[in-house]
Amino acid sequence: MKAFNSLFKRELYAYFLSPVAYAVLGVFLLLCGYFFSRSIAYFSYLSVQAGYDTSLQAHVNVHELILRPLFSSITLMLIFLIPLLTMRTFSEEKKQGTLELLLSYPTSDTVIILAKNGVCLLVVLTGLLGTAIYPAIIFALSHPDTGPIFTGYLGLVFLAASLVSIGTLFSIFTENQTVAAVSAFGVILLLWSLAWFVDFVPGVLGVILNELSIQSHFQSFARGQISTRDVIYFINITIIFNVLAIQALKRGIRCR
Repeated sequence: MKAFNSLFKRELYAYFLSPVAYAVLGVFLLLCGYFFSRSIAYFSYLSVQAGYDTSLQAHVNVHELILRPLFSSITLMLIFLIPLLTMRTFSEEKKQGTLELLLSYPTSDTVIILAKNGVCLLVVLTGLLGTAIYPAIIFALSHPDTGPIFTGYLGLVFLAASLVSIGTLFSIFTENQTVAAVSAFGVILLLWSLAWFVDFVPGVLGVILNELSIQSHFQSFARGQISTRDVIYFINITIIFNVLAIQALKRGIRCR
């Protein structure tokens, strides 16, 4: 635990002493605010129209018009921004020649991976905490169900943990941060988009693609449902990529 704490503090200082974390968090919160304001504007417009046309009242729903679009926007931004956070975890160590020093610490590779992933996840959670103002605004304007808000944020935490583990793995493979970010983004986007092909692939293969898709498993959380199947999926993705990262670090992979 002492070794983990030392590495965790080391990584935390490295992130917040560089502009990377601030830039990513700033862009994340700015885009969140933009998409949220658009949803609020559309909800307000539809509410006014429903006052004149009663047939529209059934469509004026806080969850469908504001919360679900908000969670969808956040997930897409995490897909783009998390690789930018994780790209430096090991790539920068390689570039600066400090990876060998890090591996010489009296600790295991597992602790190193967990400490680096923990800091990346903490940075993402800081950004998610910043978005808590949006549900607060919704509560000030309406009386939404708290269930979908809780499950939506829970799903975002599971999603963030899995994406961080993917990004960290690809950071081990190269000292080029751009290559690490693009590679991680490609794999994440592939896992996300598998659900798009389900309708075009019949039978067992379609079921497999749906089960492998990140998007399919996050939708339940956005709808206000917590499914054991979806929780297990995100836990498995996180564990699998962390194990791969540990093995890559142990074997001393040095792909450039």
